Amino acid sequence: MRPPCELIVRDVIPAFRTLVAKQLIKKHNLSQMEVAKRLGITQATISYYLYSKRGKKGVEQLQSKPLVRSTADEVAERIANDKFSLIDTTLVFCKLCRALKGGEVLCDMHKRSVSLPENCNVCAETPHKQA
Repeated sequence: MRPPCELIVRDVIPAFRTLVAKQLIKKHNLSQMEVAKRLGITQATISYYLYSKRGKKGVEQLQSKPLVRSTADEVAERIANDKFSLIDTTLVFCKLCRALKGGEVLCDMHKRSVSLPENCNVCAETPHKQA
């Protein structure tokens, strides 16, 4: 069985990075190299995100979610204005992960990815609060 955390790593984080990268490039006119540097990843990864070679599945599922969209917009804005460090970005990713684990978004993704029964409550049972 695939735990919900696997979906976070495989789909949610790349999708979130894609949304942030697109905002930084389109709205804030940063280059792929600059975006990569500010996100702590490679330029090649940014290219994959922009051309939907990585993170596409997650973007399709998450871009319409207000929490994800607003968080991506906030992160991009703060990164563009040099008000966000890599540590700050990491903390936001973790906060978003915990929020998604506690809600229906991740649960729905999880059920679709591994054909779980409708009465499954694995996501609700998974600890997601910071100790």
